[in-house]
Amino acid sequence: MASEVLLWLFAFFVLVALLCIVVYQLLSLSDLETDYINPYDSSSRVNYLVIPEFAIQGGLCLLFLFTGHWVMFLLSVPLVGYHLQLYNSGKHLLDVTEIFNQLNGEKKYRMIKLGYYLTLFCVVIYRLLYAVIEEDY
Repeated sequence: MASEVLLWLFAFFVLVALLCIVVYQLLSLSDLETDYINPYDSSSRVNYLVIPEFAIQGGLCLLFLFTGHWVMFLLSVPLVGYHLQLYNSGKHLLDVTEIFNQLNGEKKYRMIKLGYYLTLFCVVIYRLLYAVIEEDY
């Protein structure tokens, strides 16, 4: 049962990292919108974190698969599939020359992803607390 607590604790910290990445990307895009930074700096900041975010999300999905947590795995699969689709089509990175045309869409995409990660975060917190309470009995 202690392994359950460790699993959910690890998932908790991974989701905190994913939330931080998405919030940082949103802040970089918002700074570009308000002209605090130039398009090159904004796109390089966002692009620097795209592949690590994809890898972390995929690793979390595989962790849920290998530990037999099917509901969490099924909740994670759609985003991993979308990330794979973006990566395979070459649309996962921001283009410096087109960033102003794509700014609203990219911000919406990251806001939806933020909501998705927050939903997973709430479920993980619930499962972590449940595992801790069950271990005490």
